[in-house]
Amino acid sequence: MQSAGGSADQPHPLFGGALSAVIPHSATDISELREIPDNQEVFAHAHTDQSLIVELVEYQGQVADQDSARYHFEDIAGSNKALEPGAFEVSSVAALPKSELSLSECSSAWMLTGTQCVSKFNEEAKNTVTLHLGVLRLPQFSTDVLITFNDPQSISPDSSSAAAVGTHREPWTVQEFQRLLQTLTLHNPGLFG
Repeated sequence: MQSAGGSADQPHPLFGGALSAVIPHSATDISELREIPDNQEVFAHAHTDQSLIVELVEYQGQVADQDSARYHFEDIAGSNKALEPGAFEVSSVAALPKSELSLSECSSAWMLTGTQCVSKFNEEAKNTVTLHLGVLRLPQFSTDVLITFNDPQSISPDSSSAAAVGTHREPWTVQEFQRLLQTLTLHNPGLFG
């Protein structure tokens, strides 16, 4: 199995090369292990339970730019069955300066940090995960690009992830996530139809 995370500044092709970005070290391309939806690229850390997801979703025109990260975070919480009171919390939302982004086509970009209490593979056991979410808005392509960094904070002993606890070698950092956001580059607008 090939590691997707290459050298420090080597962009990794995404969606057949239509996009690229610098993926952190020790990244495994999950599409080599199982079926991934066509609108997603999913990477897992080789030695931790961390994951990164680059996802193309429908642009939500009814959602104001400054609310887009929270909108998508709550949508992810719903998918994770983490909507009950206390199961998710937003700790910060910030605009990303376009001058720091390679994706010049985006109208605005946002980064949210929050937590969700989620189960893996529909297990009963709940894990607390810090979720860093980047939203890059592309209204001209009717697309929001979501980049999600899942960083588990506490793992239930009953979770299938419990075996990975204590083996965390060189985990990904928020800075590496931000580097992915900053280096995301569009090469082929035909990706959006």
